[in-house]
Amino acid sequence: MIKPKVILILTFLLVLTLLFWFCLPKPLFKSPTSYVIDDESGQLLGAAIAKDGQWRFPYNDTVPEKFKQCIVTFEDKRFEHHPGFDILAFSRAIRQNMLSKKVTSGGSTITMQVIRLATRHKRTIWNKLLEIVMALRLELTYSKNEILAFYASNAPFGTNVIGLDAASWRYFGRSPDKLSWGEMAAMAVLPNSPSLVHPGRNRNILLKKRNLLLYRLQQRGVIDSATAALASLERVPDRPVALPQLAPHLLQRFKNDHQAHPIGDTRIRTSINAILQQQVNDIIEQHHQVLKANDINNIAAIVLDVETGATLAYAGNVSHREDPQMESDVDVINAPRSPGSTLKPLLYASMLHNGLILPNSLLPDVPTIIAGYHPENFDLGYDGAVPASRALSRSLNVPAVKMLQQFKYEKFYDFLQKAGVTTLTKPADHYGLSLILGGGENTLWELSGAYADMARVLNHYNKYKGCYNPADYHNPVYSISPNTVKPDLERSGLLDAASIYYTFQAMEEVMRPGEEMLWQQFSSTQRVAWKTGTSFGFRDGWAIGITPKYVVGVWVGNTDGEGRPGLTGINTAAPALFEIFRLLPVSRSWFEMPTGEMVKIKVCHQSGYRAGQYCNDTEETWVPKAGLKAPVCPYHQLIHLSADGKYQVNGNCESPDNMVNKTWFVLPPSMEYYYKARNYQYHVLPPFRADCGQAENSNAMEVIYPKDGAKIYVPLEADGSRGRMICNAAHRVPGMKIFWHLDDQYVGTTQDFHQMALNPPPGKHILTLVDGIGNTINIGFEILSK
Repeated sequence: MIKPKVILILTFLLVLTLLFWFCLPKPLFKSPTSYVIDDESGQLLGAAIAKDGQWRFPYNDTVPEKFKQCIVTFEDKRFEHHPGFDILAFSRAIRQNMLSKKVTSGGSTITMQVIRLATRHKRTIWNKLLEIVMALRLELTYSKNEILAFYASNAPFGTNVIGLDAASWRYFGRSPDKLSWGEMAAMAVLPNSPSLVHPGRNRNILLKKRNLLLYRLQQRGVIDSATAALASLERVPDRPVALPQLAPHLLQRFKNDHQAHPIGDTRIRTSINAILQQQVNDIIEQHHQVLKANDINNIAAIVLDVETGATLAYAGNVSHREDPQMESDVDVINAPRSPGSTLKPLLYASMLHNGLILPNSLLPDVPTIIAGYHPENFDLGYDGAVPASRALSRSLNVPAVKMLQQFKYEKFYDFLQKAGVTTLTKPADHYGLSLILGGGENTLWELSGAYADMARVLNHYNKYKGCYNPADYHNPVYSISPNTVKPDLERSGLLDAASIYYTFQAMEEVMRPGEEMLWQQFSSTQRVAWKTGTSFGFRDGWAIGITPKYVVGVWVGNTDGEGRPGLTGINTAAPALFEIFRLLPVSRSWFEMPTGEMVKIKVCHQSGYRAGQYCNDTEETWVPKAGLKAPVCPYHQLIHLSADGKYQVNGNCESPDNMVNKTWFVLPPSMEYYYKARNYQYHVLPPFRADCGQAENSNAMEVIYPKDGAKIYVPLEADGSRGRMICNAAHRVPGMKIFWHLDDQYVGTTQDFHQMALNPPPGKHILTLVDGIGNTINIGFEILSK
């Protein structure tokens, strides 16, 4: 039977053991740390001071060998051999303190100093004993290198600088691994008495301590006499220097992201290339100096790697914090702005993917009013009809709205959300058809990412043997993590590779600023598919470009939303875009044509639609597979002509044996009205012979403006009177007269050029047009009072 005394002793020993084992705080250090970002190679890009006002970088488990030799020589020469407490050093310290009758030496090991830094104990005998116990416990859990790393990361280095990393950058402007022996020796002596000795104050004391340490290093054989002599001639730093600020907006973004999701420490190795980042900073600063003459204050740029979506350069704004009007702190890359026309490539690709158009299908480009919405092209002109690819390369607004009307804005809204756009916070009906012309808001971050997604999908088509990886659609990232997840491939994707390929082909045809396609004559010039955008009121200028390897996005404007004349994407953002592309390696190959996702069909040369039975001029061409269900050409028809070919005839006036049957490319009158002025090869239909009926000619006349059901506001003139609305019509027969009536009242006659200025009062009205042979059109519209 165990005696109670033994039980008591064992219990006491158990309690002591538990107290010893759990005596260390968890975590060991709880002080807030600075937010720090490094580039892809570990070079410091920027840092923000910790919330307690200290420059304290997060724990770094790598300690430079020079610092290890210096600090061990200076502070704890038996560090590698003692268990956390050095009895010889402690005895020597007691003896020295007793002889001098004051504290001249502490006898603390580096391990004990780590404990003091972690617990912040006051220097008392009891706390010293506690430090010894905790130091012994620390040595049981951590290696010597880890303990040294704790010390290097948390030792005070004077003023508000904590840790070797922060001190190295604050005092020498370099990382610790790049310090000389003289510089590292100065770092090693600072924590010994940081309040007394620090750069800028008591420099002679610092110099003496530094040189004494160099002498000790020589005595121990760590460095030779020549190295010690040269190191002793080095100057000690005068005052702290500013830390690098190459990517301040990315630093703030990382800080915000980490505070929202505090995972990991407050230091991150980003995907940024420091050299490219500095070059991009220089470019946007150069353009800013030019743009600010027009009171355009802000510019931002981003460079992405297509394969990973990694950010290679992140210039969120110009850096002029000394001028509050510049609002340099605003990160425009992450700010929702009106995107102008930059969503048009996504719509074009979606239309191809769904088989609604072929790459060069003719689209209407005529004055248009849809439910009161009246889109206009940037140049205020119209082509009548334009191939879809050219409508994209020229960024025409009316064809884009017509496409969205056909595609349905609700469907496009859903597509954008699937593609990673998060800034459309209101329902689809709020944006309507204006969505395609910048009626919503997007960020340079997400838009550039969406363009990179398309390029990534196209690049991966052959790699995945004709399959698609849904994970290819993701927002950009600014740090790289190894992707070990096997892709979950699907037979179809959000967009097929062929539709993306033809979208990029159309985007490559855009004229570059100041070059007018001359870039194609130089083999060394980068091939770029690109798109510009200009928001309503000239508030935002965009340019985004794509190659198989890179995406570059540029935004220009004022962060306060002020518009400026001439603030267009082509004039302000595009020049910077191509200057940045000149920094990047030239892609030796273009996007591969994904023929596995294509079929070869006959396409009508004039209309760009699938060839129908009346299309004579056809060509076999590759189109996306969905093009098999695209509409057949609606503009070619069979007409019957008189024997001399001068007139149209029908069975009412001519025997079939005397008719000449011929296929003819015929556009609707409103499209024809503008198209024939720009296309000399277009042949207008011959008129019907006088003795023939007109039933087949019922669509010879068309009202261009206003459209049926339109709601129109006519602005007031300077004198307060209501202005006039200009009505337009088209007639296929040259020289034909049109008689205009407003609410059954005759208002005038036009011939050849069918335009009429009307001044109807507020309310609903009926416009009636009658041509010279009795064809009649009635249009209902409403004039709004305000």
